[in-house]
Amino acid sequence: QVQLVESGGGLVQAGGSLTLSCAASGRTFSMYVMGWFRQAPGKEREFVAAITWNGGGTYYADSVKGRFTISRDNAKNTGYLQLNSLKPEDTAVYYCAAHDVNFGNDWLRQTRAYNYWGQGTQVTVSS
Repeated sequence: QVQLVESGGGLVQAGGSLTLSCAASGRTFSMYVMGWFRQAPGKEREFVAAITWNGGGTYYADSVKGRFTISRDNAKNTGYLQLNSLKPEDTAVYYCAAHDVNFGNDWLRQTRAYNYWGQGTQVTVSS
């Protein structure tokens, strides 16, 4: 089992920045990928970014590419999502997720590829 705890959400103005953290515990040695998803009210949960835990390969949704940066510190068992140039449409609950199975790159953007989820942290961007 892998436990994930997000932190760092809050209220920011458009154009501002925020850094989200995802602390992993448990059987972190088995973790293959950590991803970030977000869900706005009335919307489906959508992929934001992902990073392979060992190799550090990164993947981004087109909507955040160039603005968000995903990273991880293996020694701290912590993943990060840096949100820059925030827009009101970025407002959502952000979830980190992980999986210990390598489904391949084509699956990293799918919620079903992840079996561990954090509780979510609210990001609100005001205009």
